[in-house]
Amino acid sequence: MAKDIKKVVLAYSGGLDTSVILQWIREEYGAEVVAYTADVGQGEEVEEARLKALETGAVEAICEDLTSEFVSDYVFPAFRASALYEGYYLLGTSLARPVISEGLVRAAIETGADAIAHGATGKGNDQVRFELSAYALKPDIKVIAPWREWDLKGRADCIAYAERHGIPVPVTPDKPYSMDANMLHISYEGGVLEDPWVGPPKGMFRLTVDPEDAPDEPEYVTIGYEAGDPVSVDGVRMAPVDLLRTLNEIGGRHGVGRIDIVENRFVGMKSRGVYETPGGTLMYHAHRAVESLTLDREVAHLRDELSNRYAEMVYNGFWFAPEREALQHFMDDVQKPVTGEARLKLYKGQAIVEGRRSDTHGLYDEATVTFEADDVYHQGDAEGFIRLQSLRLRTFAEKRLGAGE
Repeated sequence: MAKDIKKVVLAYSGGLDTSVILQWIREEYGAEVVAYTADVGQGEEVEEARLKALETGAVEAICEDLTSEFVSDYVFPAFRASALYEGYYLLGTSLARPVISEGLVRAAIETGADAIAHGATGKGNDQVRFELSAYALKPDIKVIAPWREWDLKGRADCIAYAERHGIPVPVTPDKPYSMDANMLHISYEGGVLEDPWVGPPKGMFRLTVDPEDAPDEPEYVTIGYEAGDPVSVDGVRMAPVDLLRTLNEIGGRHGVGRIDIVENRFVGMKSRGVYETPGGTLMYHAHRAVESLTLDREVAHLRDELSNRYAEMVYNGFWFAPEREALQHFMDDVQKPVTGEARLKLYKGQAIVEGRRSDTHGLYDEATVTFEADDVYHQGDAEGFIRLQSLRLRTFAEKRLGAGE
């Protein structure tokens, strides 16, 4: 394959791994390297990465701000589906990989590159997500995954390689865990976190304060929804990126959105991951609160059954698969009446729903549910309903008792 590859677009962060990969591709494949850095709201200086790429041998360095696209076209659709992997994980990294892959493929087409490259390891989910997305968008694309090819075993080998080739090594201290950030969340894994019994290091979290150190007074926040998407915070309409950034700040100062889980990776192993998703957690709870007023019972239950499938598709890397796209059409149709507001109480790491309303699409009828006298619901009708529901139970019991069980 090496002889066929003349130019490669590398997903480049400027860190140790991708700095080494840039030189390794030039050396191993004899190919030109275009460094591609995507900004998905991770808060890092992408211009610094661009300059470093050019200084260390890239023929071109592309920096692209995908934050708005990430939130509007990936995060919001997944939240319309109430996607939650294995009951906890709001899919922050899983949603960022396909938008980055889309940018990589676009850059490969625009620069005439033969291949893309990434720094994901051969053990994780990210290699699958990057490559499935790339093949779905450009079936003939070639992919270089150095961690599956080279003989470098870890950080020490990468540092030694960098020193031999005069590559500036990042001076930041080696953290006892790995971290990945975007506008929706920050994930932490590896190192000291590989022991699932050991708690996260003090001071590890970046987006959220320790719930014990959060304010002693609760804060209330109201999130407005239209057709399943959040559109306002405390009555102020905001663009998607601004809204998520605002909710990150609000949730973060109350320690909301931390989870510590052992999850099942698509590649077959269990892995411990620690995540903080403050704004996303507020969005998730507020969304379900508005849904509780506006969705028909059977539609809501069917949606919840399919939400798990949707979350698995996204987690496993099938964002661009036809089944995910078909399911998205269903989810979006379900969300048409989900318009209203939810009020959350934030206190010491908790986000508690304390109010919800929908002036236009609410199915909640006080006249029907009241415990006072009403002219809407005839309580005697319940007797026939119960007798019909109990028919199979009574029949089964009679047969069982007749058999002497």
